[in-house]
Amino acid sequence: MSLLEKDDKIFVAGSNGMVGSSICRLLIKNGYTVDKKNLLTAARNHLDLTKINDVEKWFKNNNPQIVIIAAAKVGGIMANMNKPVDFLLENLKIQNNLIETSWKFGVKRLVFLGSSCIYPKFSNQPIKENYLLSSSLEKTNQWYAISKIAGLKLCEALKKQHGFDAISLMPTNLYGPKDNYDLHEGHVMAALIRKFYEAKTKNENEVLCWGSGKPLREFLYVDDFAEAILHLLKYWSPNQNNSPLDENGGPLNWINVGSDFEISIKDLAYKISGIMNFKGKILWDKEKPDGTARKKLDTTYINNLNWKPKTNLDQGIKKTIISYKREHINESIK
Repeated sequence: MSLLEKDDKIFVAGSNGMVGSSICRLLIKNGYTVDKKNLLTAARNHLDLTKINDVEKWFKNNNPQIVIIAAAKVGGIMANMNKPVDFLLENLKIQNNLIETSWKFGVKRLVFLGSSCIYPKFSNQPIKENYLLSSSLEKTNQWYAISKIAGLKLCEALKKQHGFDAISLMPTNLYGPKDNYDLHEGHVMAALIRKFYEAKTKNENEVLCWGSGKPLREFLYVDDFAEAILHLLKYWSPNQNNSPLDENGGPLNWINVGSDFEISIKDLAYKISGIMNFKGKILWDKEKPDGTARKKLDTTYINNLNWKPKTNLDQGIKKTIISYKREHINESIK
């Protein structure tokens, strides 16, 4: 039985971002549209999510029944290291305003989107949901991680104290259309795609990549994540028998969403360069940080709920390269 009804009004916060836009495309495909007024969006210049009065006024005027929080300040390893206040404070404001206002205005169901960086740096692998707060975080992105842990725990607290139906999803490293391709502040997949594309088009002889290339990473194509969000929104409640449990046997309100493969950053660079047909050298700047050595999510629970990703890594990279060219290079390719 679906927990989502066709006439539910769904608000996608952050609808212009990589994750938010993917969710909107999927909802439109499933019959939700702005014209029918069962898909609600709000551009940043029309709604400042960091201002509680603006958020409450918007909720009063639009009356959403389902809220998906895809809005966040995100960035790569250097952005997290250089702007700790921005990543902590802005994310806390956005999510606190949306979560508290959703509860106050009687939203039927809320989905909070976190990140795999919430888990300890030296977690056992693959990382299970109940490893949260069992040890210290990776310092390079602890500010973002702490904000996401706070959002997850606020959802958990509201459910425990007030019965508010709020669930949280913890995705692995995401990539795809509308990613941030900034070479200094973007995530690794997007930054590598841009580096190799520019090197190829400029006939450069080498590409310099950050770190040692040794860390292992798991990647999930963003449209697969959108499918997981809709699937769990429809079919998952933390009170179900097959849901994850905490150390005391109580239900956990969050669930991991990942892929079934991982790859080293070095192998990822060679894979992207091969797809791009780049023939030059790949060099490594070991002065740049590596981050966590390995970060592979345990996806047993979501797999048991009959969800698995559809897009393999090669397919996802090729799709992302096409979208990068369409979005940033203004050229069409076959």
